[in-house]
Amino acid sequence: MVSFFFDLDLDIFVLHSFMNKILSKMKKIVTLFALIAMICSVSFAQVQEAAPAEGGAMLKFESMVVDYGKIEQGSDPLRMFKFENIGDAPAVIKNAKGSCGCTVPEWPKEPIMMGEKSEIKVRYDTKRIGKFTKRVTLTTNYSDEPIVLTIKGEVNKKPAEPAGVPESAPSILNGGK
Repeated sequence: MVSFFFDLDLDIFVLHSFMNKILSKMKKIVTLFALIAMICSVSFAQVQEAAPAEGGAMLKFESMVVDYGKIEQGSDPLRMFKFENIGDAPAVIKNAKGSCGCTVPEWPKEPIMMGEKSEIKVRYDTKRIGKFTKRVTLTTNYSDEPIVLTIKGEVNKKPAEPAGVPESAPSILNGGK
């Protein structure tokens, strides 16, 4: 009778060990599939430039990001995004919109001819203190996908102005005033 319970305990122990090994292998397989799925999704999510339709306009920017760097409060707010139409048809910027009221773009309203260079001026409100990242979204005649330009930087508080001429204290030299 003791041997029966001993065999039963041994069978349960063997079964338990076997199940742990299977679960361990299943965890590894699930982790491997999750890793493969993540790599595939990242590789397919690459950013693509808006390509023109066959034989159309296309704007190529010198940079899609303008970094103001660290600037003083009230500094020059104007920065430029320079670009060229490298397509074989005129490009038209239909609209340019800042991500908030503190970012104001100015863009060419007339068509940009093939091979022509131009620029978009962006004015940021440098009275606002702190780090910023703002977007300017362009709508064009050659793509349904908008072009997104970015400005970033940090506005530091302007140092306090030194006091002017100190007020004079009353003395016998200024008539006691």
